[in-house]
This record gives sequence, structure tokens and C-alpha cells, in this order.
Amino acid sequence: MPFILRLFITSVAILLGGYLLPGIHVGSFWTAMLVALVLSLLNIFLKPLMILLTLPFTIFSFGLFLLAINAFIIMIAGAWVPGFVVDGFWWALLFSIILSLISSLLESLVKHDESTRNY
Repeated sequence: MPFILRLFITSVAILLGGYLLPGIHVGSFWTAMLVALVLSLLNIFLKPLMILLTLPFTIFSFGLFLLAINAFIIMIAGAWVPGFVVDGFWWALLFSIILSLISSLLESLVKHDESTRNY
């Protein structure tokens, strides 16, 4: 799936997550696009380092600490992107779960549509 399409799907998921959760505030669609871009960059560069540094906690918690790492990354994006406000850690944790579910659902719909095309 092309990067631009995945970015668009993630931004739609961010908008839906902001609509569903009262502790997440997204200013506009362009803010959601910027949040999706920042989250992708943080997931590429910062998340592997955080996973490596917290490996004992992750192993001890059977991988559940990865949810906390996702919440911290969302809070960092909330601090960096104007118009995207996260009210606290628990909202970021819930938002990361909702964001994963919605984007997985949307990506599966798009992949299903692509697989039924005849070229």
C-alpha cells in the first residue's frame, strides 16, 4: 500500500478517534494529516529506541508495556503538533488502541477493494 494512502487512512482514523474520545482534540483534517505524518516519523525513529531501552519491562509485562510506549509517542505528537491536544496518559493509551483498531479496519477494507480489482 502506498505511503500517501496509508497516511490518509491514518488521518481519517485520527479524526474518528478524536470524535469518539472526549480527551483527544483534533483541530482539522490537515492537523490530522500532520499528526499522522509525525506519528509515522516517531514510529520509525523513536519507537525502536524506546523498545530497546525498555526491553526488560516489555518482557516482564508480556508485551503490554508496548501499549505504554504507544501512548507516550502519541503524547509526544500532541506536544509537537499544534491543534492536536491529548488530555492525559490514559486518553493517549485509549486513543492508541482506538487508532490501531480503526486504521486496521480501514486498511483491510482498502486491501479487500484492491484485491477484487481486475487489471
